[in-house]
Amino acid sequence: MADEVKKQKTDMKKVFSTVLKVILGLVFLALGAWFVYKGWANLWYIIKGTIGLFFILAGVITLAIAKE
Repeated sequence: MADEVKKQKTDMKKVFSTVLKVILGLVFLALGAWFVYKGWANLWYIIKGTIGLFFILAGVITLAIAKE
């Protein structure tokens, strides 16, 4: 009987831990979506600003592969 009570407590801790993690994950997703929505213009500038650097890096890697 004591083992069953101990097992129930352990199961409840696992369930509580899982529920807490799911709620925390949903909160983080909502916050992330809200920040992307509010900062979309700034995010778009960052994306446009890094495209050139991405192409430079891709070119350097391509030249390094071609050199071999």
